[in-house]
Amino acid sequence: MAKVTGFMEYHRAKQPYRPVEERIHDWNQVMAPWQIDPLKEQAARCMDCGIPFCHQGCPLGNLIPDWNDLVYRDQWQNAIQRLHATNNFPEFTGTLCPAPCEGSCVLGINDDPVTIKGVELTIIDKAFENGWVQPHIAKKKTGKNVAIIGSGPAGLAAAQQLARAGHDVTVFERADRIGGLLRYGIPEFKMEKKVIDRRMQQMIAEGVTFKTNTNVGENISVDDLRNEFDALILTGGACAARDLPAEGRELNGIHQAMDFLPMQNRICEGDSKPDNFISAKDKHVVIIGGGDTGADCLGTSNRQGAKSVHQLEIMPKPPEARAEDNPWPEWPRVFRTASAHEEGVERCYSVSTKRFVGDEHGNVKGLELVRVRMVNEDGRATVNGGRLTLEEVPDSKETLPCDLVLLAMGFLGPEKPGMLEQLDVELDARGNVVCDENWMTNVDGVFTAGDMQRGQSLIVWAIAEGRSAAKGVDTYLMGQSELPAPVAPTSRAQ
Repeated sequence: MAKVTGFMEYHRAKQPYRPVEERIHDWNQVMAPWQIDPLKEQAARCMDCGIPFCHQGCPLGNLIPDWNDLVYRDQWQNAIQRLHATNNFPEFTGTLCPAPCEGSCVLGINDDPVTIKGVELTIIDKAFENGWVQPHIAKKKTGKNVAIIGSGPAGLAAAQQLARAGHDVTVFERADRIGGLLRYGIPEFKMEKKVIDRRMQQMIAEGVTFKTNTNVGENISVDDLRNEFDALILTGGACAARDLPAEGRELNGIHQAMDFLPMQNRICEGDSKPDNFISAKDKHVVIIGGGDTGADCLGTSNRQGAKSVHQLEIMPKPPEARAEDNPWPEWPRVFRTASAHEEGVERCYSVSTKRFVGDEHGNVKGLELVRVRMVNEDGRATVNGGRLTLEEVPDSKETLPCDLVLLAMGFLGPEKPGMLEQLDVELDARGNVVCDENWMTNVDGVFTAGDMQRGQSLIVWAIAEGRSAAKGVDTYLMGQSELPAPVAPTSRAQ
């Protein structure tokens, strides 16, 4: 490494963000760019460790020590070459990934880990600024064509890899714009959509064809696709939202997060406001779900002008530091504050919804909740050891006033009606699409990758699996493949 003592000389610095009082009034990216000299100091903290466990933490196998060293040495063009060698879209992961690589950083054993994610994003931003991101056009065409159904990160990664291998690739997307949940699930303030459009232009130049408003299994026939294309890859994601069948669920004003978020994203894209627009303006908002989607609903609600926002989580508040049963290099299960939380919210842990309360017009006006605690099989309150269940705390009932409830409790797997039923692909016990070691389903020539086979997961897993599935398809079509394969199909335990 360029500076062997860097990890002793420099402390971890936080990602720069625009001031809350400024960013809360617009939809622009909340993160601010790093200044180069401070970022080089952060890259210098990368240790000359014998085994870089950041590789183990990253599903893509990113060559993190390599490009940290190159950034410190001001060799930015070499750095983007090393970064692109394993990651098609570092602008997506550098912005949105929770950085499992940092959770596995060796320096994190007794200090704060290296700011890997910040270095990654700055590398790709600098590469685009300097025109280093150019189309990689295949030298020779194979005469084979592949259909990819779903244009999220898994589908886009598979498409780019296969196009570069010389195949004709068509990406089908049921929405009116490409990007999947990157486009309509991630708020504009978290990632501006021009980032997707910029990468799409590169892929179009590489020969990828994009078709929107095509819902395979509904307005386009599965059989027609199978007849027209030599292989199919299913990358439609896990879009079946988890519901909350509590009393009063039928009241007006209770919506799934993925009914709420896309509406605002469409307005940010320049679309007109629909008659059924869901707005948090001047409302008391309750978000059920403490994860990233809940935080996205929070930031959107505050920008729309909510009176108040409560975010509910059924699990206990995580500890500030790793617990004894959560050692390095496991992903640290610790308390985290997203940028949206800094903008105003009341976070409520260990609470469970009992029922929704309505007014005489059928509109939600309150949410009745109870406190819960974790107990072991003997019924004793605990947070450590044994099989844990949730138990209501006696006399803990309370009611939150609310005009808008947003359900952000995750997803149950891919949607079954339409394409999956017509293809008759095998599903596992969790309802996800099953594939073999080459990413092919039980239907010959039909492959799958991303959340559709893995279940709800991280963007970095989606890109890694898209790359791996591309290798499986290339091998199926050509008998062999030189494409890399970052990961094998998993038990989805990570």
